[in-house]
Amino acid sequence: MAKKSQETGARSEQLPPPEETPAAEGSTAEAHQERPDGGIWEHPHLWLFLIALGAALFAAFFLVRVITL
Repeated sequence: MAKKSQETGARSEQLPPPEETPAAEGSTAEAHQERPDGGIWEHPHLWLFLIALGAALFAAFFLVRVITL
C-alpha cells in the first residue's frame, strides 16, 4: 500500500534543519551564553595531583627517617 503524501494528523510544522535545535513544547528556556571557565577551581585533576604529591612527600619523609635509624 502506498503512503499518502499528506496523512491525517501529521505535523503541521516543518522539521527544523539538522543544524538547528527544535523548540520544546512548554519550554521557557532561552538561549544563553556559556559562562567563562572558573579557573583553577574547575580543574579537579590538578587538585588530585597536588594532594597525591603532598601525600607522597609526607610518606617519603617518614620512610627516610625509618631507613636512617
